[in-house]
Amino acid sequence: MRFLPGLKYLCKEISSVIFRKDCLVCGRLSAGQWMRSCSRTLESTESNQDNMMLKHLISKIKSTGPISVAEYMREVLTNPVTLLGVWCVSEWMAAGKPKTFQLVELGPGRGTLASDALRVFSQLRSVLKESEISVHLVEVSPKLGEIQAQLLTEGEQHLLHDPTGAIYKTGITKTGLPISWYRDLQDVPKGFSFYLAHEFFDVLPIHKFQKTKQGWREILIDIEPKSPEKLRFVLAPHATLASKALIQRDDKRDHIEVCPEAGVIIENLASRITEDGGAALIADYGHNGTKTDTFRGFRGHQLHDVLTAPGTADLTADVDFSFLRQMTEGKVTSLGPISQHQFLKNMGIDVRLQVLLRNASDANTRKGLMDAYNMIMNPEKMGNRFKFFALLPYNRLISKQDTKTVKCSPTAPPVAGFSELQL
Repeated sequence: MRFLPGLKYLCKEISSVIFRKDCLVCGRLSAGQWMRSCSRTLESTESNQDNMMLKHLISKIKSTGPISVAEYMREVLTNPVTLLGVWCVSEWMAAGKPKTFQLVELGPGRGTLASDALRVFSQLRSVLKESEISVHLVEVSPKLGEIQAQLLTEGEQHLLHDPTGAIYKTGITKTGLPISWYRDLQDVPKGFSFYLAHEFFDVLPIHKFQKTKQGWREILIDIEPKSPEKLRFVLAPHATLASKALIQRDDKRDHIEVCPEAGVIIENLASRITEDGGAALIADYGHNGTKTDTFRGFRGHQLHDVLTAPGTADLTADVDFSFLRQMTEGKVTSLGPISQHQFLKNMGIDVRLQVLLRNASDANTRKGLMDAYNMIMNPEKMGNRFKFFALLPYNRLISKQDTKTVKCSPTAPPVAGFSELQL
């Protein structure tokens, strides 16, 4: 998540209340840990690197012709994301406390929220003590992998490395759990797992399409004729393979964005959950099949022209959750997307905030808490733009009574965040 004023402070203060020894039960369902800010860009890119990326793209276009938006994003993006484990613990309990489970993070970024997840597990060790937990990080960037290792383990020198292997790094976390790194989700061992993806899908490459009188045409990126050092968007003169294969013919929009890579990943997650149990929680900027042109760039936390100085800005496109839902139909149950405002309300963030305000020592602290709360909850700010979406086994929401299981609760426990939490 891009940095938000005061947000990190609010999360730190909330977590200090949630995980007091006398507050573990309600802490299990709290969403305070969800809000951790991190920077998408590892460091500022120097001007000579800017020119190298632009020259590379221009050379590529000159050699092969206009490239798709997906290819452009793939060339210049990095994929840092964040996550944590509170939601996993809640669903682990709802699943009957399996003896083993895997925490799988898609694109761990700097490892900040993976670290928070491990701290959650450590705080709840009395609950989790009978379970064997392992951590699995899907990360393609060697640089980010090093940063994650420094935060989560005793450092690279204490890890086993196999640069050419499917598992290219293994070790033990600072909290004593086995941890492994992979380049691809396909390489993560199957088993009961919780998959978390925080701002992961919105940076995957998209294809853009425009409806014309001649039918759907893909939007490509070409060289500006009057300014050969610049790039521009153009419409493909004919239907491309992507426009033939990716567009739902009943879509009523005039402009759509499709992320085939997201479709492949979400199908993989759905298959794994169906076969081995577990759940997935996706938190991201997105919509429910209603938006059109959402492709944008951010540089220095400000909007930035996506075709200017490629490689120096973060490129994103809102996740089409309706597309993700379509790709999982028939395999798992999906919940959401619901707004961050509603998700955190359901998790009891208002009660947590009131506790913090009562315990705040001065006016500045209280103001900082309220400012941060307003930023993440205000519908005109982050409250409505950020969404939560879950994948669960089909039987997760079926009452135990319906399954005719003897001596079980007559109702399925609510899914944290997607049902109102009664405190």
